[in-house]
Amino acid sequence: MSRAEPQFDELYREVILDHYRRPRNAGSLAAPTHQAEGANPLCGDEIELDVSIEGDVICEMAFRGQGCSISQSSASMMTERVCGGTVEEAHRVMGLFEAQLVESAEPDPALGDLEALHGVAKFPVRVKCALLCWKVLREALQTNDNEATATPKGG
Repeated sequence: MSRAEPQFDELYREVILDHYRRPRNAGSLAAPTHQAEGANPLCGDEIELDVSIEGDVICEMAFRGQGCSISQSSASMMTERVCGGTVEEAHRVMGLFEAQLVESAEPDPALGDLEALHGVAKFPVRVKCALLCWKVLREALQTNDNEATATPKGG
């Protein structure tokens, strides 16, 4: 182990706790074009996700939920990272993030703050916590692919 490793662990813990204590994009959207929800019944994590897409650009995202600091901070970081980008870019980031946690791939700089969750890969039980919001995003995008995305859900 290098001497710098504990400093990075502490920095990463701070990033995770910051997103948990002050989640970005928490709440609901008035007229989302895409929605999905998911839960991890083993630990009680729950996420509901609203997404607004215009053309191929993710314009707005909001999430609601409860659970551990890993699941909630991952959702906060995810919305911050993919909002403003294209759906294709969101799928690319999703792949990089999953590789980091499932395949223990080195974190890609394109992940931004999501790099802080790299250490979760050492704890297989917690990987599901970090991936929950990404599975919900994938479901939202797939579920609504066959629907007219210009028409908000429920309206």
